[in-house]
Amino acid sequence: MLEEMRIRGLGVIDDAVLELAPGLTVVSGETGAGKTMVVTGLGLLFGGRADPGAVRPGVGSASVEGRLRVDPGGPVAARALDAGGELDDDVLLVARTVAASGRSRAHLGGRGVPAGLLAELADSCVAVHGQLDQTRLRQPAHQRDALDRYADADVAAPQAAYRAAYDELRDLVAELDDLTTRARERTQEADLLRFGLTEVEAADPQPGEPAALAVEEARLGHADALRAGTTTAHDALLGGADGTDGRDAVGLVSSARTALEQVGVQDPQLDEIVDRLRELAYLLADVGADLASYAATVETDPARLAVVQDRRAELTRLVRKYADEPGAETEGAAAVLAWAQQSAARVTLLEGDDDRIVTLTARRDELVAELSRTASLLSAARTAAAERFAAAVSDELSALAMANAQVEVGVSQSDDPAGLEVGGRRVAYARHGVDDVELLLRPHAGAPARPLQKGASGGELSRVMLAIEVVLAGTDPVPTLVFDEVDAGVGGRAAVEVGRRLAALARTAQVIVVTHLPQVAAFADQHLVVRKSDDGVVTSSGVVALDEAGRLRELSRMLAGQEESATAEAHARELLASAQGERASS
Repeated sequence: MLEEMRIRGLGVIDDAVLELAPGLTVVSGETGAGKTMVVTGLGLLFGGRADPGAVRPGVGSASVEGRLRVDPGGPVAARALDAGGELDDDVLLVARTVAASGRSRAHLGGRGVPAGLLAELADSCVAVHGQLDQTRLRQPAHQRDALDRYADADVAAPQAAYRAAYDELRDLVAELDDLTTRARERTQEADLLRFGLTEVEAADPQPGEPAALAVEEARLGHADALRAGTTTAHDALLGGADGTDGRDAVGLVSSARTALEQVGVQDPQLDEIVDRLRELAYLLADVGADLASYAATVETDPARLAVVQDRRAELTRLVRKYADEPGAETEGAAAVLAWAQQSAARVTLLEGDDDRIVTLTARRDELVAELSRTASLLSAARTAAAERFAAAVSDELSALAMANAQVEVGVSQSDDPAGLEVGGRRVAYARHGVDDVELLLRPHAGAPARPLQKGASGGELSRVMLAIEVVLAGTDPVPTLVFDEVDAGVGGRAAVEVGRRLAALARTAQVIVVTHLPQVAAFADQHLVVRKSDDGVVTSSGVVALDEAGRLRELSRMLAGQEESATAEAHARELLASAQGERASS
């Protein structure tokens, strides 16, 4: 339940606090005082669209704050806690700020949240019924939605099954169309992939092969220089074939070691150096032997060099052709192998199109049969609910001074040769089902039933719409119901009945009504008035809770346009006493 709402800087409202209570709360005020801003504030508080144009001129931003008393174990509290918010003694604080620049911020339980989360919570907290809803209810799609909303679970279950089958069928048919209409393109794609795989398979690139080939090409291309260099190094270490008179590196190291060994007996510290020279001689000899072995393997082979160069060119061509990101040749070879693996899987998938088409076609037929079955169930549920809905609305009309009026709810289907088979007919279908729903009004006995938007005068239409709103409001599983001037065009005895019906709703829910009818305001448990002040420069509004005397003055104003009229006050007193008496006896 909404316990309090504070509005600042919104439209003509400068700063107003609405202390709300259980039961029926009426909000009234002169034209232009800002009654509509109360509903606008409620919309903002529960995730509605932020309109920077509604920010009061001269202020930087508008804000709306609310105190919600919630069930600590209920879904609203759970969702708030999941978002990081906190409860304060079962009270949840909600806030929304709209800057004049257009930026909007939302807070829930002291934590910043997306505005969409507030809209999500609104489904469990508040239902707003306004003149826009009346306009929408004239449209066939919204009339169907109203019937579905009234039917609740009776329609919700088959509708959920129908929509699940419909969505799957829609996606499946799209895939089938793609497979069949693009068969030629897919065949061409498979042929191109097979050609590429044949090239890669013929070349048979191996991981690491490009790097090894690069080394071999460099070795073959510089064979003479490599042989000459290693021979010179070998001769420097071990001496050449013609001899070097012991001037090679191994001979020199051996001479140094021999010289130290001859004098080492004189100083033991030289023993370590002698050992190191002996190791150095062995190492130089090993290096020399390795150089001799390497030089023996270096051969000038132009034929092999040509083979290596051709192989490298072939691998480079494959890299450039099939690697997604060729880069260096050594990296690209791995990319070619990866492409071949992916392409082989793609070819397998493309080659399986025929099997896939057969499978999808079989599933499509199953879904069409399932859709026909659930559409029939959904249509039957709507037809049954239509009778109850029509009776409920007709009863409300009787209570609204239209005793002989009857509302009928027609549920029909449109023939379509390419449609869905339901009840032996081929009918048009969409995601909502196969039904066309239309509300018809029979204003008095003997009159023909006509479509709602065509068969009622302005006052009758307002009462029909209000009857529908009251019936639908009774199905809303929310603690707070808001009615924004849904009684427009109603007066006299019908206005009294409107107040009586709203008071009846308030016995099981918190009801907030923005109204201009004194007959409705007289039934209120709490009466708030939006008052406007004008200092000649700026107009501002505030909200005041009325006591008994204040209610009489406001009812007098609503009745006669003036608060000091004795006749109007007497009428207001009588109206208030009558309404309170009816409430006490009901």
